[in-house]
Amino acid sequence: MTLRYPVHLLLSVILLSGFTGARAQVLTLKDAVHTALNNYGSIKAKANYVNASKATADQTRRDYLPNFSISAQQDYGTINGQNGPLYGFGGLGVASSGMAMPEQNWNAAFGALYLANINWEFFAFGRMKEKVKAAESLVRRDEYDWQQEQFRHEVKVSAVYLNLLAAQRLTKAWERNLERADTFRSVVTRRAKNGLIAGVDSSLANAEVASARISLTRSRDLEQEQGNQLAQLMGVAPSTFVLDSLILTRLPVVVTDTVALRPEGHPVLQYYQSRIQLSQEQEKYIRTLQYPAFSLFSILQTRASGFKAEYITDHTAFTQNYWDGVKPNRTNYLLGVGVTWNLTGIMRVNRQKLAQEYTSKALQEEMEVADQQLKAQLTLADTKMKNALDTYREALVQIKSASDAYLQKTVMYKNGLSTLVDVTQAMYTLNRAETDRDVAYSNVWQALLLKAAAAGNFGLFINEF
Repeated sequence: MTLRYPVHLLLSVILLSGFTGARAQVLTLKDAVHTALNNYGSIKAKANYVNASKATADQTRRDYLPNFSISAQQDYGTINGQNGPLYGFGGLGVASSGMAMPEQNWNAAFGALYLANINWEFFAFGRMKEKVKAAESLVRRDEYDWQQEQFRHEVKVSAVYLNLLAAQRLTKAWERNLERADTFRSVVTRRAKNGLIAGVDSSLANAEVASARISLTRSRDLEQEQGNQLAQLMGVAPSTFVLDSLILTRLPVVVTDTVALRPEGHPVLQYYQSRIQLSQEQEKYIRTLQYPAFSLFSILQTRASGFKAEYITDHTAFTQNYWDGVKPNRTNYLLGVGVTWNLTGIMRVNRQKLAQEYTSKALQEEMEVADQQLKAQLTLADTKMKNALDTYREALVQIKSASDAYLQKTVMYKNGLSTLVDVTQAMYTLNRAETDRDVAYSNVWQALLLKAAAAGNFGLFINEF
C-alpha cells in the first residue's frame, strides 16, 4: 500500500505533463497568421521596398540643398604657351598657361590651385517641391502595397488553415468509416464460419474494408497537400500540424451581419488609389520640367606658382622649390546668378506629360475593375453564407437520420432480417452525412472569410477566434 500512492502520483504528473505538452503544440489560426506575417518572404520584401522608398524620399528632400565643392591640386610642369584655338574634348586638354614663346623650353616649377564652389538651383517654378511630393507619394504607394500584401496573405493563410482543418476532419470521418467496416466484417466473417450466412457475404465485407482503406488513403493524401501548402505560406518547414478543431464545432457569431464595402478602408483599393495619386504627382512634376531654372553660384579660387611675374622677360625668374611653388599668392572670387532654359525640351516634356496622363487614366480604370470585382465578391459571399447555413441545417438532420438507419440495419442484419447490401448502403449514407456535416461547418467559415476579404475587414473574421 505504501508504494501505490507514489506510483499513482507519478502517473498523474506524467499524464498532466503530456496533456500540457499536447496543448502547447496546437497551432491556432491566429498563431498561424502571425507566424506567416513574420516569416513569409514576399511580405518582408515589401517592407524593404517601403524602407527604400523612405530613404529615396529623404534623399530627394536633400537634393534642394546647394552643392558645395572644394578641391585642391598641386602640380609640377612646364608652362609653354601657344597661340591658337583649343577645345578640351573629353577632358583631354591640359590647363598649362603661359606666354607664347618663339621656341620650346623645359623650365618647370611647382604650382597649385585651391578652389571652393557653391552652386544652388534656388528657384525652378516648384520643380523641387513637386519632386519631393512625388517621392512621398511613392512611399505611400509602397506602404499600401505592403499592407495589401499582408491582407492578402492573411486571407490566404486562413483559407488554407480551414482547408487543412476540414481535411483532417474528413480523414477522421474516413477512419470511423474504416472502423465500422472492419467491425462489421468481423461480424460477417464469424456468422459465415458458423454457417449462418452465405460465404459470399464475407468476400463482400472484405471488399468494403479495402474500399474504406483506399478512401482513407486519399483523404490523408489531401490532408498532407494542404499541410504542405500551409507550411509554405507560414515560411516554416513542413510538419504535421495539430490544429484547433473546436472551430468546426460552432458557427460564427456574425453570420447574418450585413457588411458594406468601404473603398477608403479596403487595403487593396487603397493600394490602387495610391498608384493613381503617385501618377498624378508625377504629372505635376513633369510639368515643371518645361520651365527655366534659376541658380546662384559662387567661386573662391586661390592659385600658387613657382614662376615669377618677370618670367615673361627673364626666363630664369622661376624656382623649383616645392614650398615656394605651392604657397598661395593669388586669389579670385566670383558671384553670380544664372538661368538655364532648354527651349527644345518643352516639346519633349509635353509628350512625356501626355504619356503620364494616359498612365493615370489606365490606373483609374484598373481601380474601377478591382472595385467592381470586390462588390461582386461581397454579393457572392452573402449568397455563399446563406447556402452554407442552409446546408449546415440539413446536415444535422441528415446525420441524425443516417445514424439511426445504420444502427437499425446492423441490428436487423445480426438477426437475419436484412441483407448485406442494406447495411452497406446505410454505412455509405452515414459516412456521407458525417463528411457533409464537416464540410458544412467549413463552408460557413469559408463564406465568412470571403466576406471579410471582399469588405477589406479581416477583423470581421479573425475576431471570431
